[in-house]
Amino acid sequence: MADHLPDLDTAVSTALQAVEAALTLDELREAESSVLGKHGVFAAAKKRLASLAPEERAPAGASINAARAAVEAAIGERRAALSTGERAKLLESDRIDLTERRRPEQRGHLHLVTQTQQHLEDVFVAMGFSVEEGPLVETDWHNFQALNIPPAHPARANQDTLYLDFGAPETTLLRTHTSPVQIRTMLSKAPPIYAICPGRVYRKDTPDARHTPAFSQIEGLVVDRGITFGDLAGTIDAFTKAYFGADINARLRPAYFPFTEPSAEFEVTCAICRGDGCRTCSNTGWIELGGCGMVHPAVLRAVGIDPEEWSGFAFGFGIDRCAQVFHTISDMRVMADNDLRFIRQF
Repeated sequence: MADHLPDLDTAVSTALQAVEAALTLDELREAESSVLGKHGVFAAAKKRLASLAPEERAPAGASINAARAAVEAAIGERRAALSTGERAKLLESDRIDLTERRRPEQRGHLHLVTQTQQHLEDVFVAMGFSVEEGPLVETDWHNFQALNIPPAHPARANQDTLYLDFGAPETTLLRTHTSPVQIRTMLSKAPPIYAICPGRVYRKDTPDARHTPAFSQIEGLVVDRGITFGDLAGTIDAFTKAYFGADINARLRPAYFPFTEPSAEFEVTCAICRGDGCRTCSNTGWIELGGCGMVHPAVLRAVGIDPEEWSGFAFGFGIDRCAQVFHTISDMRVMADNDLRFIRQF
């Protein structure tokens, strides 16, 4: 090469040094442009081929191409090394420190509703109940028909159901209560049954101080021989005292539910005003907690249990409502706001 283009060796050596000295990808691009660009040493060398004798052009051209290939290989290696280094720096700068903080106030904890659910489960397990669970997406049969709520029944309108676009119309839905878990429990277990069914439910409710469209519910089911309404009233009273305290009372008012007969709504003393009347209890002094009643014979027959031999009662209420009453929270909506000023209080 020195015989034909005596300054090319020096230019290549200088180019390789510039490539090796590049500390960033931008510096490498500048070195590459100065060497391999249209004004670089190789472009100038090719222009000078015309001044050589015809027999010298071929070997000189081969030498230029070989030198260019060597420089390009060196640039490729340097680019790979710099890219790896810069990516490592980028990952380090974007790294998030997930190390657990030593200060207790910086640590996360269970949400108030979850704490309340676990507290309720402990209360009922201590009373001899088991904890049962079921799917959030339910069939119309489990959610309505097996509970003595046939199609076009007026009670369906009160549920404000969220149906899913799956299968035949209005056959699949987000469960409106945890009663389907009771149905599944009775289908899978033989009496006697003492079970509670906690979980998330969904309805088209307008959010207000006591209602949200997605909330947690817990239901209880007892099926045994000789169960009476007195057993239901005693269970409600025992639960109220165990959970809310001896100064909170419960009362039952006649009601109607298609899956229980007779049926009742149970209320507890408003823990915010202690019975004097406030916005949360609509100035009644009582907060409705849920519904209850004796399991309807049609429900027992739907799951293959003989109502002549077995009887039972069921009850259900909102876990969010329990948390609201227990902690004297005036508006239930704050439990879904993710406001740390509220969450850190519990």
